[in-house]
Amino acid sequence: MAFMKLYMAPGTCSTAANILLEEVEEVFEVAVVNLPAGENHRPEYRAINPSGTIPSLRLKDGRVLTDLVTIAEWLGRNCRRGRYWPADPALQTRAHAIMEQVTREVHAQGFARVFVPEKFAGTARDCAAIMAEGRRLAARALEELAGRLDPQGYALGAFSAADPIVFYVAFWADMTDVPMPARLLAHYRLMLGREAVIRVLREEGYDPARLGQPAPNPA
Repeated sequence: MAFMKLYMAPGTCSTAANILLEEVEEVFEVAVVNLPAGENHRPEYRAINPSGTIPSLRLKDGRVLTDLVTIAEWLGRNCRRGRYWPADPALQTRAHAIMEQVTREVHAQGFARVFVPEKFAGTARDCAAIMAEGRRLAARALEELAGRLDPQGYALGAFSAADPIVFYVAFWADMTDVPMPARLLAHYRLMLGREAVIRVLREEGYDPARLGQPAPNPA
């Protein structure tokens, strides 16, 4: 019997895909890609995902999805009778806006500078300044993201494929002491109570009981 296969690295954006696969109760295999060792740039992985990014999800029919937002929407639409993807077109639009805010702004513009400043710096001396800029950009983008979330509960009101994506950048904020707006912190703590989230965090080497303690951004 063919299973889905998730190519991931613990503590990265692929945690969102890992959580969602657990939430939809799919049986799947995991292949850990060692990013510090450059395994994502090796020919065998590039044959799976030519861009060398993670996560990648090989579906049961052999197709491979190589974009986190695409993976989340596909799982939400096609697993558990689509219960984690909204039927309302307006909510679908909101889901896309939230997920794109996370991946394009919070992640690619903010935390990317915190985690890999050398990709943005002209010299090694620039890295500290780039990291500081990344923290500022991440904090500002998290404020904007919080404003897109439903006032209470999950991102769209009910749990959806968008929630694990919101979670991974809140997790990064927690791990790096970037302040979270109160609404985002409430969402983060709500997610930390879900069994799938607890299970994935433990599998990836984190203690869920030690997370979710940062004070909200007073602004």
